[in-house]
Amino acid sequence: MIGHNTDVIGFEQSLLNSFPNLPNKALVFGTGGAAKAVEYVLRKLSIEFKLVSRKPGVHQYSYEQVSPEVIRETKLLINTTPTGMAPHITEAPQIPYENIGPTHCLFDLIYNPERTLFLQKGEQQGATVQNGMEMLVLQAEESWKIWSAASGNSH
Repeated sequence: MIGHNTDVIGFEQSLLNSFPNLPNKALVFGTGGAAKAVEYVLRKLSIEFKLVSRKPGVHQYSYEQVSPEVIRETKLLINTTPTGMAPHITEAPQIPYENIGPTHCLFDLIYNPERTLFLQKGEQQGATVQNGMEMLVLQAEESWKIWSAASGNSH
């Protein structure tokens, strides 16, 4: 058996395309399956990161622990949760957005809506933002390659 994770390929390529000057510290909002792919990519790129979840843990913050200082020190913010996805477009991770600035990069794996409230709040503070559409397209292309190779088709 062979396993493939197209989340890894899609996220890594989109991250590198979106943010040529990647920060060296990240916060990853969420701890589910998509977060695992993001963690893998961040480790591969030697980006230090902390997870953020509803409950604190050994290697993760709770949302309440994400202080203004944590936001100021951590320039890459990645949402891997469904928070803000249609139809719940008025929701966003509860963090101190006022401490985001022009040196921050916000990546939301959500692609519907195109600009989640998380991304809108980052943009209002001057941050560079990216949604999950490119990641989705890159994943689809990689899946097509995998399935085409598995079935013996080249197109």
